[in-house]
Amino acid sequence: MFELKLQGIKKYMEATLVLKNITFEVYEGEKVGVVGVNGSGKSTILKLIAGIEPMNYYPGYPQTSSYGYDEGLIHISRRATSAYLEQSPVYPQGLKVQDVLNLAFEEVDNIESQMRDLEEQMKVLEDVELERVLNKYSDLVQLYEVKGGYEKGEKLSKVCTGLKFDETFLNKDFDLLSGGEKTRVVLGKLLIHTPDILLLDEPTNHLDMDSVEWLEGYLKSYKGIVMIVSHDRYFLDHVVTKVVEVEDMESITYKGNYSSYICQKEENLRIQYEQYREQQKRIQAMEKKVLNLRDWAMRADNNKFFKRAASIQKKLDKMDRVDKPVFERQNMKVDFNDTGRSGKDTIKAEGLSKNYGDKLIFKNGNAMIHYGERVALIGPNGSGKTTFLKILLGEEQPDSGVVKLGASVQAAYLPQNIIFNNEDLTVLEAFREDITILEGKAREYLSKFMFYKGSVFKKVKHLSGGEKIRLKLAMLLFQDINLLILDEPTNHLDIDSIETLEEALEDFQGTIFFISHDRYFINKMAQRVLAIEDFALKSYMGNYDYYKKEKEKQCGQENADVLKSKTTGKQVPENLSLQALKKQVSKHANSKSLQAKTVAKIESLEDEINEIEHAMEIEAADYETLNKLYARKQALNNELESAMELWISVAD
Repeated sequence: MFELKLQGIKKYMEATLVLKNITFEVYEGEKVGVVGVNGSGKSTILKLIAGIEPMNYYPGYPQTSSYGYDEGLIHISRRATSAYLEQSPVYPQGLKVQDVLNLAFEEVDNIESQMRDLEEQMKVLEDVELERVLNKYSDLVQLYEVKGGYEKGEKLSKVCTGLKFDETFLNKDFDLLSGGEKTRVVLGKLLIHTPDILLLDEPTNHLDMDSVEWLEGYLKSYKGIVMIVSHDRYFLDHVVTKVVEVEDMESITYKGNYSSYICQKEENLRIQYEQYREQQKRIQAMEKKVLNLRDWAMRADNNKFFKRAASIQKKLDKMDRVDKPVFERQNMKVDFNDTGRSGKDTIKAEGLSKNYGDKLIFKNGNAMIHYGERVALIGPNGSGKTTFLKILLGEEQPDSGVVKLGASVQAAYLPQNIIFNNEDLTVLEAFREDITILEGKAREYLSKFMFYKGSVFKKVKHLSGGEKIRLKLAMLLFQDINLLILDEPTNHLDIDSIETLEEALEDFQGTIFFISHDRYFINKMAQRVLAIEDFALKSYMGNYDYYKKEKEKQCGQENADVLKSKTTGKQVPENLSLQALKKQVSKHANSKSLQAKTVAKIESLEDEINEIEHAMEIEAADYETLNKLYARKQALNNELESAMELWISVAD
């Protein structure tokens, strides 16, 4: 079992200390989430592990490390390989997407080339030389197998299916792809390569929900170490088994997923606060005693009292002080102006149809959003989410139908890509550009969005992605609005800022309509989900988890249809549903006919599971069908377990 260990890592960026004491251990098979506010050094840690963080060079000072950090130890098992997901990958010009993906097979291709050379030599060699080459060839064959050479096609097919790389995309020039597309391709290359230590920096950026969920399943079964920097709390909840929090340049390790980490951290803060309070009581009592002893010594002119006071003071000076825990870190303090409400119908779409050339986007789409609702618009990349917003905002025109705002709607729009009119302006100038407000009042308002003191004089073009979102939010929320339209609002925000935004949005009295891939955010904010399906808008009255359950029900029926088409056509016996059987149990607990029905249900479930397993063997190379069959099998296994429990209760 290989391992990764960091001990007391300290790192400077030029003369600025960015990491002071990073210490944690990770073992084979563990999935670790690295969390912390933006700028806390999370990505730097991954780059140090990958060995790509440059060294610091200070004239006249000896170098303590050759691995990019200044103090401490990074230990990686000698045989372990590692790979880091680059955010801005660069490859030789002229490569197609499939060429970049095939770079993952460089090692096995080299081994295969050596095998071919030896095969040619074996045709003419004899005796001792032939035996020597045969032994070498045997070693290469074993190495080729260990490195996954015989699974090249399978690995490529699996990743391309999961990340939705079709034939057209595979033949595109890599240089002509967008930044997000390049990152997706490099992610695919890393997953094909399967290094022992996989280092992923925001891997869910630029992926739609289907691809993110596929990635979750892939990583959960990944045999090596996976380290993930991500602000996607839902993703972390479903993948990681350990969380390393980076705070104040130091690290703390928590066992479990993201939700478990939150609970443990809250409990640790509570315990620390209790310890702090108890210690403060002791300190105050000791300090009072010192004062009293000195007072008595002065009055009685007794040196013993001075010595006693000095002894207690010495203990006070040497005491390890418990820091007062910080329950709320400095963050955005967002609030909203009171604005008149809009009419009941806030957003209305009727008979919406839209094409781009031969590509159909919407066909007779209908939707209604009422005042005060929180509605999430979801769908795969390219399904038409942004197109719908553009039509709503008047930036695009539908081919037919209408999308419009209701009466008295005062809308504010936060786009996915934040653009300012003049990025040479300072934060303060950009905020005041179109409004009349005194500088002092403007600075007071901007401080609520974490622009303090001199930071308001920072030029907009030098702001980070998260800072640009905060400035844009400040500008939008200063207006009188009753409809917020948000396009991926959690992009570029750290988890603390996302949670602050969520708290602020909960206090908003108007309507919120948003696009997001952040399933945790959707769960928390959405009362309803609008999903783009079959070129129309389908409404689900609940959050993301409710939508997911409804889709799984539909998928279950589809999988049953797939099963019938992929097998011999054997019909599953019709019998009562598990829910109907449970209702009968409460009425006829000891009925023999009920026992028979329960047994029949168990047998039918077992038969269907066997049929699915047979179908999975047949469809081993078709990953899309295989995933559907696997999901159906899992659902049936759960149902079978419940049926067995029901049979036991009936039999008793």
